[in-house]
Amino acid sequence: MPNPKNRNSKQRKHKRRTHLKAAVPQIATCPTTGEKHMYHHAYYDSEGNMFYRGKVVIKAPEE
Repeated sequence: MPNPKNRNSKQRKHKRRTHLKAAVPQIATCPTTGEKHMYHHAYYDSEGNMFYRGKVVIKAPEE
């Protein structure tokens, strides 16, 4: 197997790894319920209903 000819410095290694950070997720506020949620994700409100794009997708079970 090929081996590296010269050793890479710590500075060079860290420069290469600076782009591997996780991105901060975007947070939206629902105009219908006012709940905070991630974009393009369904979410539950305080009553147990599941919302997506401001509409009820799954209703909470009646008790």
